[in-house]
Amino acid sequence: MKQTILCLDMEWVLTPEIWEEVSKNTGIQELMLTTKDIADYDELMNYRKVHLDKNWLTLDKIQKVIWTIDLLPWSLDFIHWAQERMQVIILSDTFIEFAKPLLKKMWNPTIFCHNLIIENNKIVDYKLRIKDQKTHAVRKFKELNFKTIAAWDSFNDTGMLNEADFWFFFKPGKKATDAFPSIEIANDYEELKKLIERSL
Repeated sequence: MKQTILCLDMEWVLTPEIWEEVSKNTGIQELMLTTKDIADYDELMNYRKVHLDKNWLTLDKIQKVIWTIDLLPWSLDFIHWAQERMQVIILSDTFIEFAKPLLKKMWNPTIFCHNLIIENNKIVDYKLRIKDQKTHAVRKFKELNFKTIAAWDSFNDTGMLNEADFWFFFKPGKKATDAFPSIEIANDYEELKKLIERSL
């Protein structure tokens, strides 16, 4: 019998979207934009860096905001439920410097994400672990003979999701459901548990 790995997105599956929360807390509206608004990630990050510099928003100030962010309701219970039944890995395009405060609130699950390049407390650039890391990760898990289950809130990572043995949407937007009408949807963690249990 194959061991199972559950791959989860972090933002909007377990936590709020970090940049949006930073925007709300600081009043910098420009930081509210995500890949839904600017699809090219390099362009989006360069845009963010301009407004971080303009507003003297350093890494420590951002981390202070992140410490105030609460996990999504019942997400911690869901993680504990999942970890009792399988291995859980978070695959995220966030940065470890942003994720650490939230990971501590989740009792430090494993996460694969990226890194910021910091100079004198200032975000000057970022470094991807590997391009399309989520797809590569799920593919390698399968090569290692794991059963892979994935839960995501959007269709931005279809390469990764198509690699998984089973995948589901978790509270997706209309754009996602319109693009993939046949994908099963969980509107809360109890529904997600049922979909996962059926796939084990």
